[in-house]
Amino acid sequence: MTIPRVLSIAGTDPTGGAGIQADIKAICEAGGFAMTVVTALVAQNTHGVREIHTPDTGFLTAQLDAVFDDVTVDAVKIGMLGTADITRTVSGYLREHRVPVLVVDPVMVATSGDRLLTPDAEAALADLCRLADVITPNLAELAVLAGTSRAATLDEALEQGRRLAADLDTTVIVKGGHLSGASADNSVVTPDGDVHTVPVARVSTNNTHGTGCSLSSALTTRLAAGDTTQDALTWATGWLAEAIRYADDLHVGSGNGPVDHTHRSRRLAAAADTTPWQLTASVPTVLESPDQLAAIGDTGAPAAASAAQIPAAGPWTRALWAASEPLYRDILDLPFITDLGAGTLDREEFSFYLAQDAVYLSLYSPALASLAASAPDQASALFWVKGAAECLEEEAELHRTWLGGADAATPSHVTASYTSHLMRCVQTRDHVVGAAAVLPCYWLYAEVGLTLADRSATDNPFALWVDAYSGEEFTGSVSQAICLVEQAFAEATPAQRAEAVRAYLDASRWEVEFFDQASRRS
Repeated sequence: MTIPRVLSIAGTDPTGGAGIQADIKAICEAGGFAMTVVTALVAQNTHGVREIHTPDTGFLTAQLDAVFDDVTVDAVKIGMLGTADITRTVSGYLREHRVPVLVVDPVMVATSGDRLLTPDAEAALADLCRLADVITPNLAELAVLAGTSRAATLDEALEQGRRLAADLDTTVIVKGGHLSGASADNSVVTPDGDVHTVPVARVSTNNTHGTGCSLSSALTTRLAAGDTTQDALTWATGWLAEAIRYADDLHVGSGNGPVDHTHRSRRLAAAADTTPWQLTASVPTVLESPDQLAAIGDTGAPAAASAAQIPAAGPWTRALWAASEPLYRDILDLPFITDLGAGTLDREEFSFYLAQDAVYLSLYSPALASLAASAPDQASALFWVKGAAECLEEEAELHRTWLGGADAATPSHVTASYTSHLMRCVQTRDHVVGAAAVLPCYWLYAEVGLTLADRSATDNPFALWVDAYSGEEFTGSVSQAICLVEQAFAEATPAQRAEAVRAYLDASRWEVEFFDQASRRS
């Protein structure tokens, strides 16, 4: 397919957080090719607008002609227009040059609440909205367009959205970012009154400059790529939530800073990096003492690592945790885990994860059975055999509850690689190596479950998953597994321990990949 060619018609922001500069980033991040027509040159930064220079409408038309005479435009996103003349010029041009997708972000009211347009300009913008496929007002702009006071709750906003969608005969995106509370949900409201809500957790930050521009542009691009409005909003909301979550790390400006538009791309690029994993590469060829192992974490200071909620069984498993703790922190920072705990994870992402988990468990169970066959005593053999049965029974119930009668999934490359690693370790290596390889699926899962149990709301739709991995039955099995691994390390040779550590760290890294894979889908 041709990459969607998306034109933004808007004003500028020289510090790059909003306006056309934000539109370009958002369009590219959403998979489009960005083009721009400038309506106003705005001297602004993270503290506010200083001055605006507005070129004449003749030059605006010349810009539009330059694009449309040469390029097939798949979608147009309209942002700041500013005056009635500019708005009417753009409206007239788009009536003569129809595009498959037209999205209007009706810039009418500043964040401070000040009206930005004269009454005739507001009326012209309302007429332009009637041409649009989708409009994306903030709450203040929604109230102006609907001719009412600003909504104080999402229900009020949705009612305003229904009336406006019916009046303009266009789809309205109702955004909850300017409301209060733990959620900042966005909703698609159609002219016939249907509502589809995309849940999203609120992020505590002042660095949200340009979020309206960015959401609208990402939405436009996904629509141009063929997504339904619901799917486009789901993608754009998830992408922007990640950009907001990491906005504080940018340190751009000293006022209300921009969001991190490219965080998702950098995360995906890091996931595709084929450089050997550093933790595994740093393991020595022999391990004489736990201190050697504990020192290989990325901080170089095991004392700085957070303690596991399920305690180690001795010096070797304590050192294992210290070495792998950076990977555990990586798991907790993943958008998938953050949204899972908040209850705002996209259900398709969770379904994808569970379907891959079912594939994984179909091989994890025989891996545990193979581990039992190499166990040094009957007690440990019985534990691993029992685990082989329990992992299928417990997980099968969760899968049946969520996935129903869906066909078995095809394994992703992450799932296939992880399970291949496990089977190689349990079937062709010493017992201690296999025991170390299967431990992360016990220990890391329980630590994640316990952490999310502390954070999750009581109405979390994914509570069944959280409960399964934080419950006493599973955590009790984890404690036993840790004890068996401690025993295996104590009885192993230095060379066997080193290989077992590499197997454990590789499996821990595959756990990061396994949790993250649902968030890597386009």
